[in-house]
Amino acid sequence: MSAVKSFAPSVLTLTPAAVAQLRRLAAEEGKEELALRVYVTGGGCSGFQYGFALEEEVAEDDTVVEVDGVRALVDPLSLQYLRGATVDYEEGLQGARFVVRNPNAATTCGCGASFTV
Repeated sequence: MSAVKSFAPSVLTLTPAAVAQLRRLAAEEGKEELALRVYVTGGGCSGFQYGFALEEEVAEDDTVVEVDGVRALVDPLSLQYLRGATVDYEEGLQGARFVVRNPNAATTCGCGASFTV
């Protein structure tokens, strides 16, 4: 019989591609403490849209997700919409960009930048 294993689910997951891109951006800026802020705002064609920003400062009420030495920041309002989501980095026909795969989204627009819950 094997032992029961428990784990705490991550608030937000960063893929290896997202981690690698964050490392590249931090190195280009010469700022090791650079973090990716992932947030949700109203708007877009589906009701809410994802946003990304590079920041050095962590707000007191931010949730910080650290993976292999890089950090993602999520504010409390956005957290309710992003819990369990995965942030990836893609390079393709639509350009190079961070994207969110969100299990909480009921529908998303064609480009993946906006969603409804």
